[in-house]
Amino acid sequence: MKRVVRLAKALLAAVMVSVSAATSWQLWASHGQTLAAADTNNLNLAQALNIYTEGIFTQSDMLLQGVAETLKAEDSAREQMQRVQSLVERQKRLLDPLDGVAVLDARGNWLIYSKGEIPRGTNSAKRAYFIHHRDTRSNEVHISPPIRNPFSGEWGITVSRRLEDEKSEFAGVVVIGLGLQNFLRAFGTIALPDTGTIGLSTNTGQMLVLYPYSEKNIGLDFSKSANFQRHFSGTSGTASFRSSVDGMNRLYAFRKSDRYPVLTSVAVGREQALQAWRRQALLTLAVVGALLAAMAAVGWRLIINIGRRIRAEASLMAAREDLLQANRRLEILATQDQLTGLANRRSFDEVLAQESRRAARENTALSLLLLDLDYFKGFNDAYGHVAGDQCLRAVAMALRRSIRRPGDLVARYGGEELAIVLPSTGLQGACKVAELMLEQVRSLGITHSESPHGQVTVSIGVATFRGSQSHAPELQLVEAADAALYRAKENGRNCWVSQEEWVAG
Repeated sequence: MKRVVRLAKALLAAVMVSVSAATSWQLWASHGQTLAAADTNNLNLAQALNIYTEGIFTQSDMLLQGVAETLKAEDSAREQMQRVQSLVERQKRLLDPLDGVAVLDARGNWLIYSKGEIPRGTNSAKRAYFIHHRDTRSNEVHISPPIRNPFSGEWGITVSRRLEDEKSEFAGVVVIGLGLQNFLRAFGTIALPDTGTIGLSTNTGQMLVLYPYSEKNIGLDFSKSANFQRHFSGTSGTASFRSSVDGMNRLYAFRKSDRYPVLTSVAVGREQALQAWRRQALLTLAVVGALLAAMAAVGWRLIINIGRRIRAEASLMAAREDLLQANRRLEILATQDQLTGLANRRSFDEVLAQESRRAARENTALSLLLLDLDYFKGFNDAYGHVAGDQCLRAVAMALRRSIRRPGDLVARYGGEELAIVLPSTGLQGACKVAELMLEQVRSLGITHSESPHGQVTVSIGVATFRGSQSHAPELQLVEAADAALYRAKENGRNCWVSQEEWVAG
């Protein structure tokens, strides 16, 4: 009897240690997943803001080129001024941060200013952008650190281009002022936590714009910062470190522009990013602690009453019932794809074979749709596999919501391919379903920069057969749908193709 008691005590201790270890591991894994999700969100936001800033600088560059071409015309100064103002007004609708455009001669004197009269003697020969273009023979645009507008006193950044005469000698500078407040207003539309920041800086670490705004942070230089050199050397990435500005530990994500020497960064406070996880962890610890306390009390009671075999038998029956429930859950999981929640390939094959036999027996129609996400490899390459999994889940949920008949089946066929089995459905009805599926995926509006369509789309192959006694009709149906899907891809994707005709999306 003593041996049984010792074994029972050892078993109770082992169970409690195992539960504690499992809970600790789960909390740690959840902690990592929370940080990874925050990094992914930050990186996606940095990518979106990078596209926005690239657009601003591209529009600025186009305006600079337009002004430079205007200045080549042999017109009077008044006519050139009018043409420059007209060009600026046309671009203002596309370039929100635009503050003004100025033309400087080779000595730094202001010749043209798009916003009005120029005070006599206005000269910018000592400005960094003027010195850069004067001393550097390059036709590339130059983006300056923040400077004050000489007339309004407002902070802004300049985008400038070198002007040359007929002998390719330095003839002056055309410069665009981009108001800092306009950038901050655009960044302010982004929903960030209280500790969140958005930054736009040069690749060398010179801060251009930092949101939230603080005048003391204007012109910060991180070029010699160990954190900047260590974590911001690649094209894009994430990092976690303590800010040298306010001492807060933040999660950072950055994306460098492919066209201009600037990078966009997004950061959120590490502690704030973990708030939800911390609340859940405390709740889990409380529940597990109570569970362990209860387990210890019950276990001790069982040890004291070890001779009561009835309670032991009841516990055994409960464990058996738990095992049966676990087996039933495993049976369900065996037919379900874990990523999308759809039926898996095994379930698809079984249902398709069953419905094929039914169609052959009852001489009814059976339709199959094979769907493939367009340019999905490019999507994974551009946004990462985590975003690719999220995209696949979103498409799967949209398809599942759109299929309402109990007998229809949406399944993951393999990789980024999905399948829809439509019993008792002719070709015309299947084509209507295919068109609906196209619209459902388009309505998700998932951005896809690597696709010529600009967003995530699908190609669909549609096949139908009516009951017959041929051998393995389900294989013939899959081959026909696959052939139609191949034709849809050949026809430009983002469309569906049936056995008989192609219909553009």
